[in-house]
Amino acid sequence: MIIMGEDAQRVKDRDAQAYNIRAARAVAEAVRSTLGPKGMDKMLVDSMGDVTITNDGVTILKEMDIDNPTAEMIVEVAETQEDEAGDGTTTAVAIAGELLKNAEDLLEQDIHPTAIIRGFNLASEKAREEIDNIAERVDPDDEELLKKVAETSMTGKSSELNKELLADLIVRAVRQVTVEANDGSHVVDLENISIETQTGRSASESELLTGAVIDKDPVHDDMPVQFDEADVLLLNEPVEVEETDIDTNVSIESPDQLQKFLDQEEAQLKAKVDQIVDSGADVVFCQKGIDDLAQHYLAKQGILAVRRTKKSDIRFLKNITGAAVVSDLDSIEAGDLGRASIRRDEADELFYVEGIGDDVHGVTLLLRGSTDHVVDELERGVQDALDVVASTVADGRVLAGGGAIEVELASRLRNYADSVSGREQLAVEAFADALELVPRVLAENAGLDSIDTLVDLRAAHEEGQVRAGLNVFTGEVEDAFEAGVVETAHAKEQAVASASEAANLVLKIDDIIAAGDLSTGGDDDDEGGAPGGMGGMGGMGGMGGAM
Repeated sequence: MIIMGEDAQRVKDRDAQAYNIRAARAVAEAVRSTLGPKGMDKMLVDSMGDVTITNDGVTILKEMDIDNPTAEMIVEVAETQEDEAGDGTTTAVAIAGELLKNAEDLLEQDIHPTAIIRGFNLASEKAREEIDNIAERVDPDDEELLKKVAETSMTGKSSELNKELLADLIVRAVRQVTVEANDGSHVVDLENISIETQTGRSASESELLTGAVIDKDPVHDDMPVQFDEADVLLLNEPVEVEETDIDTNVSIESPDQLQKFLDQEEAQLKAKVDQIVDSGADVVFCQKGIDDLAQHYLAKQGILAVRRTKKSDIRFLKNITGAAVVSDLDSIEAGDLGRASIRRDEADELFYVEGIGDDVHGVTLLLRGSTDHVVDELERGVQDALDVVASTVADGRVLAGGGAIEVELASRLRNYADSVSGREQLAVEAFADALELVPRVLAENAGLDSIDTLVDLRAAHEEGQVRAGLNVFTGEVEDAFEAGVVETAHAKEQAVASASEAANLVLKIDDIIAAGDLSTGGDDDDEGGAPGGMGGMGGMGGMGGAM
């Protein structure tokens, strides 16, 4: 009996598992070469011809043209890791791919997927428990250790060349927006940190500024550009002639009628400006447009006005100045205004806005670079480092990097496997093997022998050197913590949890039913893969062009 349409495709049982595992592994292998300080970059060219050069895992996966459903599940691992921990996206995806590779070997030994899933769950829980046992507590006031965390996050990215300067700026920024809660914990409000970029200068000239940086010009040359104490109005309404909601034709029969029409528009603009003047505002940051005539009136009143201010800047200025965002000038009140000191840097063509009072705070990281591509990658690296340092301050736990934690976890999981009965024991051992992918890839990307490196690391950990990691620059095994390679425990826990859950989700699928081809992009190509041969990657052809 035929119950499916002619265009429908179905992949069942072992074929479905092999198809899914192959898709997931392809995604993982695509980003493996970017892992670590010696990782390589990817050049991604989108359909519009825009070029992105990066080794940031989540950026690569987001930009790649993936329309395979299983592959997209692995991309979600990277996105979740980025949202929850800020860094470790490549690690999470690589471990997920390796878990599935090892699971495939177990499937070939006729071990049922549910046994593998149970084993992976046990191993994941044990690994996270051991991470907490191994982790070292960090004082949120320990600036030197926080700088090491930031430097470790930036190592291998374009920000590495100036990582000491940038790490100092990042730690200072995080400390300025950290508050202590009633229960003694520390809360980092990253909403109060803004990142602005500027091209044409060296990254070494990046700086941390108190307040906001607005990359805009005054709307009129005669406006003042400096205020020690200004009343600031944040406006989300255009200071322009109001347009009717419907199309209107106006018949004018004489020059007098035309003049009256123009006078009415001028009066309307004058009324809007008078409302701003009556509010007591010295400075207006407008998210919409400002008419030329209104600009003239504002300049005559000595009011500084900036138009087309970005929504993100308006939101940040609200935090800095304590002002409310006004959407209707008719309802403006004195309490809607904020207070700030404002100055203009004519050389960089920037406004610096600094809040006044103890209840307002916020800082801006002004990142500089030679070109747009350099600045974009610098911003990605700094954003990751900000997230990691903030996570460290809030979580209070750190680990030795350089593959040290993965080798130690693998060793402890193998010991734990002896206490696990049934076929789940093999899955726990497979999980341990998958974790050791990280030091192996670190060695491969550094041009070192991965087998020799892993043997040396295992030997060091068997001797009780819990913090023994790989120095990719010398090829030696050393105390990674003392060498300044420090990672946050939260990111590692999240990577292990995300990778195992994604692998289990893929393993649980034994039947794929698609109305058309096995892609999610809606293309008319036939790369989705027939049930027999699975057509390779099923719609991941776009990845080839991205590499």
